[in-house]
Amino acid sequence: MTVITGLAVQNIRTHESFSLQLSPSVTLITGKNGSGKTSLIEAVYIALQGTSFKGSDADVLRRDQPWWRISLNLDDGTKRVVKFDPTRPSGKKQFVIDQKTSYRLPAKYKYPVVLFEPDDLRLLHGSPTRRRQFIDHFISQLDPLYGTILRKYDRALKQRNNLLKKHETTQDELFVWDVALSEYGAYIIEQRVQFIEQINTHLNDAYNAIAQSDDYVSIHYSHTIIGSIKQKILNELHASSERDKYLGYTSIGPHRHDVIFRYNNSPALTVASRGEVRSVVLALKFLEVEIIERLTGKKPIVLLDDVFSELDESRQAALMTNGLQTQLIIATTNSNQSSDQLGCVVNLSLDK
Repeated sequence: MTVITGLAVQNIRTHESFSLQLSPSVTLITGKNGSGKTSLIEAVYIALQGTSFKGSDADVLRRDQPWWRISLNLDDGTKRVVKFDPTRPSGKKQFVIDQKTSYRLPAKYKYPVVLFEPDDLRLLHGSPTRRRQFIDHFISQLDPLYGTILRKYDRALKQRNNLLKKHETTQDELFVWDVALSEYGAYIIEQRVQFIEQINTHLNDAYNAIAQSDDYVSIHYSHTIIGSIKQKILNELHASSERDKYLGYTSIGPHRHDVIFRYNNSPALTVASRGEVRSVVLALKFLEVEIIERLTGKKPIVLLDDVFSELDESRQAALMTNGLQTQLIIATTNSNQSSDQLGCVVNLSLDK
């Protein structure tokens, strides 16, 4: 199990310079809104995953400052540094690990992270895009190829959409991108279905452990394809080409699919209460930790960004009890957690 022992940031959003030591169990970062709690969670995420969950590299930069820097110390004695200086020729951020510099965090250095933020509690009520992003990020941490295929699919989709906007585009010109989309799309769908099935195997038990109920919860992929997925996508792209030309975009494919939640065999959105929906999302986060650990052999770092205020006491307790099995870093305005659950408390209102 990898543990973060220390974090230092310079020119990260509201922080000019700040450092802290972290507990191997639970670190609570408290402070008022705007004090920079989320920025520290974001810095850990960037160092472990390579990108921000909130914006671009330029967005992370403190106002009127020329560069930013993140330093992360791990319990095995290694240190990783992330630097961003837009005035440099490359204009890209740099990762320095084991005295080697790269412009993208190598897959072997990405460490699994489970991020829990307030918007996650609205996962079921949000757009299909948000649910696709949830499952896509989940899979990408387990299958590095999946992220690569997603990027290739998105590039091919943009090319096809650009052609659809031109009146003189022929079927032959579209066919090249139809083939690419069907190949990449088939892999995306196969992986989504496979991982949703894994989640479904354990979701109901995880939910009832939190909600203390005997309700039935399940998750499903919106499209079931029998036979060759690649061929079916190719056929559908060809059949929809005239309509797509009229619309100006590609109307079929995994970029249009959804993840469906059911509660007692009815659509969760229509029958589940607010508390029941939040228990479903909490169960998903617990399963994310368990599945990542089972498939990678690594205990993910769990980052909680200001979710306590969104959860009642019973769900807070469930979250803390589960989180104690791995390193937990919590940003919250609520500092009333039981002291025996906390390894370290950092109060930004006092330190800044």
